[in-house]
Amino acid sequence: MNQRKTNDVATLAGAWSTALCFTLLFGVCLTVGCTEAPGDDPAAGATSPQASAEPAVDDCCGWWCTAHAVPEEECSLCSDKVAAQFKEDGDWCAEHDRAESQCFVCNPELEAKFAARYEAKFGEAPPKPES
Repeated sequence: MNQRKTNDVATLAGAWSTALCFTLLFGVCLTVGCTEAPGDDPAAGATSPQASAEPAVDDCCGWWCTAHAVPEEECSLCSDKVAAQFKEDGDWCAEHDRAESQCFVCNPELEAKFAARYEAKFGEAPPKPES
């Protein structure tokens, strides 16, 4: 009878050890899966506070700013450097705090102009902008 109790205790301890291991593994996977990717460091690039509030989604090989529907390297909302150049060139919409040549609020026809550039490059309509 004493040996049976020993076996039961060992089996129970093994089951608890296995359950604990799986729980810890799940917790580690969940934690690792919810962290930012190595290239997502917002301090790495010069971004405006507005851009940090609504990050661009990179769906198009880094070429297209999905959040603002313009080529990423030209996005006056994502880059302080680009915004400064537009301001220096006198191309700025103070009311909407973006390049006038990218202000779809004041000039809705501009969205079609940028969409045509996307279509020429990718052969399909661009994703709709988030803002």
